[in-house]
Formats: sequence, C-alpha cells, structure tokens
Amino acid sequence: MSHSTPNSSSAAILMKQYRELTNPKKAIPSFHIQLIDDDIYHWSVGVMILSEDSPYHGGYFKAKMDFPYDYPFSPPTFRFTPAIFHPNVYRDGNTCISILHRPGDVTSGEPDRETWNPVQSVESVLISIVSLLSDPNINSPANIDAAVAWRKDRDTYNRQVAEEVAASRKNIPPGFKMPEATEKAYVATHPEAKEEVVDDDFWYESNQSDDDYENYSD
Repeated sequence: MSHSTPNSSSAAILMKQYRELTNPKKAIPSFHIQLIDDDIYHWSVGVMILSEDSPYHGGYFKAKMDFPYDYPFSPPTFRFTPAIFHPNVYRDGNTCISILHRPGDVTSGEPDRETWNPVQSVESVLISIVSLLSDPNINSPANIDAAVAWRKDRDTYNRQVAEEVAASRKNIPPGFKMPEATEKAYVATHPEAKEEVVDDDFWYESNQSDDDYENYSD
C-alpha cells in the first residue's frame, strides 16, 4: 500500500471518528472540530480547557490535526496555531507527547507501550492533549523556558498563560458558545448522566475498541 495516496479504509475510519466527535449528543465538550477544505485528512481543532483548576481554563486554542494516508497504522500530527506557552509544546506549535510517536522511534525515548498503535483513536489523542496541558511532562520538555518557569517560577508561568488564554478567546468562532465547567458540560451532552457522578477516569478513556479496526485491512 502506498502511503502517499488516500485509501478507502483510512478515510472510512476517519469519517466514523469525525462523526462521533462532532455529534452533539456524544461529542466531548472540550473540542470544536471542523474539516479543513472538506478534507477528512486535515482537521481544524479548537481546544477548550474546562477544568477550573487549570491555568489554561477558559482558553480557546486553535490547532491543526493532519492524518497520514495509512492511518491508523501511523499516528496523526497535532500542532497548535499559534504555538502556546507550555513545557511540551515546541515553538512551532508541534506537541511533544508519547501517543503521537511511532513505536520504535528512538528519538522519543519512550517505551513502545506508551506510543502510537492502531487501536488508538483521534479521541484518545485529544484527551491526552488536554491532560498534558494541565499536567506537563517536565522530564521531556519541548520548550525549555516554559519548563523552567513551571518548575521554578509558577507565578510567572501562570501570568504568561493567562495572557495567552485572554488572547485565545479572540479565536472563538462567531456564534459559538463556550462550554461550561467539565462536569456541567458533560451532563449537558449526556442528559442520562444528570443523576450520576462523572467518573474522573472518563476523560482518560477512549471509546474505541480493537474490534473497530478488524474490518479495515488492506
């Protein structure tokens, strides 16, 4: 199979995941997702941090997600546009996170069990990104200045992030309503959960199963 041209299997998987992530009844409220030029391999993603405990709370951070034609056998790329001040975000906006590295990538320095595999999904990547924003991996920094500020001068770090949060809100699309805090937003899109307690692990679990990919082989 050529990796330079689209194929029906990868397009079908991506379309399924795109529909799930943009379904108002099922979507995770932290993301606003659109296709770029109606191309299923190129997504525009608005990342919203709903946890009030995060310094990034209230921001609307634009990002671009690009998928290889052999997805899900190779990972997507994820880039904030513009870059944000964070220990694991490079100055060009690319994100340093284990789930976006291929297994066996010696430059990542991460065990294969933490890197990409075909069972992963767009949802699992996005949830990992949100988790990373609030809980940086200081041992593998992409932005040294941000990592030093996080470790040694948290007040300065939080002030710079607050400035970026304020600036990011200018990117909120016209007519788009920002979700509320995490639990309220979840209940709003899942009415059946009104009497339930939202499990803390919800945001770190993927709905994707191994069986989803059994019928997509070349």
